[in-house]
Amino acid sequence: MGWLWWIIVGAVAGWLAGNLMRGGGFGFLVNLLVGIVGAVIGGWVFGLLGISTGDGIIGSLVTALVGAILLLWIVSLFKKNR
Repeated sequence: MGWLWWIIVGAVAGWLAGNLMRGGGFGFLVNLLVGIVGAVIGGWVFGLLGISTGDGIIGSLVTALVGAILLLWIVSLFKKNR
């Protein structure tokens, strides 16, 4: 059942990040991808900074959300330069 939680947390984090950064979600599959990649980025950044968000669902969601927001921010930097 662990992979199901990854999908749910990834989709929710991607959707929240899409709403915060762009004003709307991207659709389920893109939200899922943004959330999962964001979880990896967030885990890496929090690890570098020595920050622990805990092992629960809320900690996972916060980590994925922060990472997804960073991912969308980085993508927006490249889009604006074109």
